[in-house]
Amino acid sequence: MLVKTETYFNGEFWRGRGVGEDIFTQVSTLNRLLQNIKEAVAVHFGDITEYVTILALSEMKLADAKATSG
Repeated sequence: MLVKTETYFNGEFWRGRGVGEDIFTQVSTLNRLLQNIKEAVAVHFGDITEYVTILALSEMKLADAKATSG
């Protein structure tokens, strides 16, 4: 089973939201967000015997990023 989540930082909290699933969590660190997503997926799906893969999709803003050619 593949569970997709969108992860993003809103300036104050890291947030994770399930894509097509009723899963949401927010915390102050990225590491804790990833832990919370795992826990939320486990609670949401309960006792399943199928292997679960979690795909965390992120959009990040890189300060002073410049494209290079070549």
